[in-house]
Amino acid sequence: MTLFFQALFMLLAYDVLSLLCGFQTLYSMVKGWKVTDQAADSDLIDRVCTAVNYACIWYPKQALCFQRSFVTTYLIRKHGVSADMVLGAQKLPFKAHAWVEVEGQAINERSNVQATYAVWDRC
Repeated sequence: MTLFFQALFMLLAYDVLSLLCGFQTLYSMVKGWKVTDQAADSDLIDRVCTAVNYACIWYPKQALCFQRSFVTTYLIRKHGVSADMVLGAQKLPFKAHAWVEVEGQAINERSNVQATYAVWDRC
């Protein structure tokens, strides 16, 4: 239950920060968050993903991919697991997307996200 409230709070924090600061600041924040070399704990990752999914259901506005990835990356790193927020795009039709990877595997995503989007940055 604690992870749910942390995720809900971070969804709100993201919205406030995005109004005050913009994309570049949010992007820089994620790049600056501490990354550890601790091995992935699949139970923790599943609990964080579930908490973020439920928080997005209860949050009063739709959380898009960058916001979800921001929150997921924050919570996973906060609990000591190395995670990367990945930004990617496809050319035609143009679409951009953000997702989270742990040990090179996309989490809380459809399985083909890495094949669909070319990576332009990892943070």
